Amino acid sequence: MVKLAITFLNMQTRNLIASFTLGITLAAIPVLQSHALEEKTPNLYNFIGYNSKGEKVSINYSTSSFTGKPLFNYQEQKQTLNFAGDEIRTVDTEIGTLVTVTIKKTVDTGNTTFTLLIPRVNLVYSNEVKVETKGITTINRFSVIPQFNQGQKQIYTTISLKGTAQSVAF
Repeated sequence: MVKLAITFLNMQTRNLIASFTLGITLAAIPVLQSHALEEKTPNLYNFIGYNSKGEKVSINYSTSSFTGKPLFNYQEQKQTLNFAGDEIRTVDTEIGTLVTVTIKKTVDTGNTTFTLLIPRVNLVYSNEVKVETKGITTINRFSVIPQFNQGQKQIYTTISLKGTAQSVAF
């Protein structure tokens, strides 16, 4: 009977020690904070590139602002254009988000748009990352004379852009 009691006590002690060891082991495993793994999307993009004439082009785009509206700034040599709200058109596609603004308007010959390709970016461990992308200038040809509206109506030029994507508080 005494031998049975000692065997039972030894089994309980072993189970207790095993449970205690498991508890210490689990407590020692580093646990990442849940917010550290959450995907964080940038809301401010700044890019610089050079057009085919070698002129510097600067682009600043924010998905929101203090007013709650998106803002887009296009600067090329002697021209600075600022856009806000509905003047900025966005379309999500498989290759990223296309952000388009009209940089030149004409009444009778068409217009010129600039489209910034925003790649998907995840800011898990930082508030800012380097980004490379493309900008596309599109000349949309149009004539009030119907015979002149033949053939290719859009002409594209691309520009390589380098800059940053970041998350800021507005």
